[in-house]
Amino acid sequence: MHRVAADPLDLLRTRTSAKWRSYDPDVLPLPVAEMDYPLAEPIAEALHAAIRRSDTGYNSGSLPVAEAFAEFAAARLGWEPDPARVTCTADVSMGIVEVLRRVVGHGDGVIVNPPIYPPFFDLVTEAGASVVDVPLAGGIDEGWSLDLAGIEAAFADGARAMVLCNPHNPVGVVHSRDDLAALAGLAARFDTTIVSDEVHGPLSQPESRYVPFLTVSDAAREHGIAVTGATKAFNLAGLKAALILTASERGDAVRASFPYEVEWRMGQFGAIASIAAFRHGGRWLDGVLGSIDDNRRLLAELLADELPDVRYRVPQATYLAWLDLSALGWGDDPAAVALERARVALANGPMFGADAGRGHARLNLACSPEVLAEAISRIADAR
Repeated sequence: MHRVAADPLDLLRTRTSAKWRSYDPDVLPLPVAEMDYPLAEPIAEALHAAIRRSDTGYNSGSLPVAEAFAEFAAARLGWEPDPARVTCTADVSMGIVEVLRRVVGHGDGVIVNPPIYPPFFDLVTEAGASVVDVPLAGGIDEGWSLDLAGIEAAFADGARAMVLCNPHNPVGVVHSRDDLAALAGLAARFDTTIVSDEVHGPLSQPESRYVPFLTVSDAAREHGIAVTGATKAFNLAGLKAALILTASERGDAVRASFPYEVEWRMGQFGAIASIAAFRHGGRWLDGVLGSIDDNRRLLAELLADELPDVRYRVPQATYLAWLDLSALGWGDDPAAVALERARVALANGPMFGADAGRGHARLNLACSPEVLAEAISRIADAR
């Protein structure tokens, strides 16, 4: 497998995105889910071509992006979504909120599985619902999985939906087909909805290919709605495009109930870039997966050598590492101490769940090996 090399630090520091404008110049920024790799050439060329023809108007609807994604999904993900059953919007978070607004009532419970991508908590409340925490089962030593018994109990207690992270951010676990099928069975039994965030799916490693939720069973297709996009796999978050996918008449009715402006929110450049990514970005993505694979293993070696008390499990997917820094004695939020003492920015662990994230932090692996090594060296020196 070939590799895509990260851009050098001096070039990265000329970027104006959040990752590179949120900290002082002496900080190594590794919290935000942005990659340090150069944009895939087919995507860059598609955007340059759009500029040359002044193609900066409104997007032309969901179908062009949906058709490109369907080709990509069939070729790489073992999934054959129907492009006619797709509504695009600006981003995955917005898609989750729009779905939740239509499948739960005010104050209804929505299950999330801490430690979890922090905006999930806000998305549930934005939709007028209440967060129901059902933490992942297991942990760093044995690996994580869905707590199906806990989810069953929450549905039995009245929860009306669940926001699934598949693959899971921040721990990087790829949920098994059996667990996903069991989850779909619970949704059918309690007549609830699973909203599956699958934006990290293309970033699963070859030995741990993720399973799209809508492929696991008839129950999943009936009770599931997937939200995904090119944004994480191809580093396009600022261009604003995501897909909301259904596979049943029940799901179709949810999409049909969206206000028309939901689709208009997708950016024209997001649509153009997504189509180029899905149709022509495969070789670049393979190279990025190779570089992430190198870094996820390098991190294990660096921690064993320099911070042996820090606990870490090599992720199966994403470019994110979930670190248990409790042994350093840096309190509930060790990221704050790492920033102050080591000048390394990590994502605040408790934001991923007050209990599940205590003493933890998330680190972004999508950087050069040199930056990763320097970050761990700084943290080790700051003990």
